[in-house]
Amino acid sequence: MLFARLGPLGRAAMYLAGLFTPPYKSKQKLARYSKAGYIAATAAIHCPDLATGNYVFIGDRVTIYQAEDGGGVAIGDEVAIHQDTLIETGHGGAVSIGAHTHLQARVQISAYRGSVVIGRAAHIAPNCAFYPYDHGVAPDQPIYEQALTTKGGIVVGDDAWLGFGVIVLDGVHIGNGTVVGAGAVVTHDIPDNAIAVGSPARVVRMRGQPAENESND
Repeated sequence: MLFARLGPLGRAAMYLAGLFTPPYKSKQKLARYSKAGYIAATAAIHCPDLATGNYVFIGDRVTIYQAEDGGGVAIGDEVAIHQDTLIETGHGGAVSIGAHTHLQARVQISAYRGSVVIGRAAHIAPNCAFYPYDHGVAPDQPIYEQALTTKGGIVVGDDAWLGFGVIVLDGVHIGNGTVVGAGAVVTHDIPDNAIAVGSPARVVRMRGQPAENESND
């Protein structure tokens, strides 16, 4: 891991290190041995404007793709991106992921027409998806011919936790310390330290408040 780099020789060094390490999250420890971090040999990276911090982990079959008209991808220190995650940027979009944030398996970030900014120490569960755009739906032409539209980019605050399968749509700001329950579809802003569930997601209480079925004793 002392020779880990993004170039061909560096990728070869990371490949050799990975051969002797158990799969999946066991490989995350390899990122600690070099400031260049660890990028799995099976990761596909086509992103000229990729910027990575120190000790970043990029797992098996992760794809980071920048279209010709897309913006860059910035990944902070000690970020972990687990297997089968897709991060892509296109016209008008870029991606920024803050330090110590974890993206679990199969997360999808499609930054077209708007950017996606995820703060520090956020926890994004498997199968979450971020779409800062929508298709036009006029009845007089096929969907695939209609231009993408957007209400704005997506921002996820520091220390937020998004449960399994959360979908976040364009123009949404999720606050610091906010918890979004599994399967929620977030269409509107959620304030700091809120707990939100449902489709569309709605705030059911604030962190620190007892749930309705909890005793106040």
